[in-house]
Amino acid sequence: MSKTALLGLLAETSIHAGTGQSGGVIDLPIQREAHTAWPVIYGSAVKGALRAGAEEAGVPWLTQVFGPETANASEHAGALLVGDARLLLLPVRSLTSHFKWVTCPALLKRFAADCARLSLEDLAPTAIPTIEERDRALLPEQTREALYLEEFRLRSEAADFTAIIPVLAQLMGRPDAEDALRRQLVLVADDRFSHLAQFATPVNAHVRIDNRTKTVEPGALWYEETLPPETLLTVTLHAQAVRQQEQTKTAAEVLAHVTDELFGQRPYLQLGGNETVGMGWCKVSVQRVGESA
Repeated sequence: MSKTALLGLLAETSIHAGTGQSGGVIDLPIQREAHTAWPVIYGSAVKGALRAGAEEAGVPWLTQVFGPETANASEHAGALLVGDARLLLLPVRSLTSHFKWVTCPALLKRFAADCARLSLEDLAPTAIPTIEERDRALLPEQTREALYLEEFRLRSEAADFTAIIPVLAQLMGRPDAEDALRRQLVLVADDRFSHLAQFATPVNAHVRIDNRTKTVEPGALWYEETLPPETLLTVTLHAQAVRQQEQTKTAAEVLAHVTDELFGQRPYLQLGGNETVGMGWCKVSVQRVGESA
């Protein structure tokens, strides 16, 4: 019988999980879902980051949990099934205040479905506000001011977020998360969010310096897209019994190796590229059956 858990990943630095190919004007775009164009980090990249963390820690159960190296992949499969890192909150610039954490009903409903599949119904939000008008935005607290997100002016209204804020705060793993969300959480229509998710992510210019002249090399200019710090993502985990011959680890033991040993003392994970310049660091919050609030 499989065991499940959910990881909340709160980005503390920019994340570049690239597609490996150019996408128009942007030379190095981030990974996106094909049907929604929402940012995502594919499960293979997340599993690779988890495996790299286990290798760095020098754990003895590496092959049992993640499977053998590619050259020996036919020997047995790994015991840990890792889902995509799915977007839940996107930080967006606000011209009238501090940045806002923006989400939409479609994201929250998908998160609730993930929780149901993992038997984490207690974590799933029970009441998700609805909104369809593209020029409206729902906030936890009443304000008379218009809300500006990027170039958009939205009519702000108060809504009941009492079923949502504690859940998001638990996934963020910050002691001040609930207070921050009451000030900065925004719910917009699905269509408005899709536009922000496509065009509100940072794109940075990079150049290469000639070591001899200490000047920019001719033509060495490229543009790289990233997910900004404060982005909140979620990852589903399914653990099964070890498939390696003469090994008897249960699904519960496999899951505990990852959730307890990798993140018990140091709840951080580095995802994506540009590790040597400090990108990709996330704060990890582990949610398991029977432990959600």
